[in-house]
Amino acid sequence: MREKVLDFWFDFASTYSYPAVQRIGPLASKARVKVRFRPFLLGPIFQAQGWETSPFNLYEAKGRNMWRDLERLCGDLELPFRRPTTFPQQSVLAARVALIGLRLNEKWGKNFCLALFRAEFGEDKRIDDAATIGDILTQLKVDPAPVLEAARSEALRVGLRTETEEAQRLGIYGAPTFVTPDGELFWGNDRLERALVWAKRGK
Repeated sequence: MREKVLDFWFDFASTYSYPAVQRIGPLASKARVKVRFRPFLLGPIFQAQGWETSPFNLYEAKGRNMWRDLERLCGDLELPFRRPTTFPQQSVLAARVALIGLRLNEKWGKNFCLALFRAEFGEDKRIDDAATIGDILTQLKVDPAPVLEAARSEALRVGLRTETEEAQRLGIYGAPTFVTPDGELFWGNDRLERALVWAKRGK
């Protein structure tokens, strides 16, 4: 029998990935579906569509509504929310650190992802700042120095690029995106529950 797994693709700069990353653990546990965190970069995918920045910046009305919607959603979920001063932020270093954690110790890797999203969208901290990442790792009782050194290595540069290319191959065009073992793609925080049902039933 095929394992009930849901791949959770996200970019740390993605607004709606913030509530999704907070919700997915309890919902997946209840559904008895394993979740694989898959950090990647939206930038190359946007560039392939001719966008130099987030569509929420390109289309003012869309962006304005998104921020208000995210504020309401975080309020409903009792999540802290502060609109980041800079948007979108560079998420390369954070994604590389997440890849290290998820490969070495899935628990701290996932906890790092949750904490980083809260720092960015709950506290308006810079996720491209090694100090922010180091503080989070320290709070998780992980020595930040070797992790940050490894994150700047050629191996991690290639690793993150490979993950992003895999996202493109799958047809992912935004985040969060959920992909089931049979290749069904569900885009958006509001499709999380449906994605879990599909992953569990296989249809």
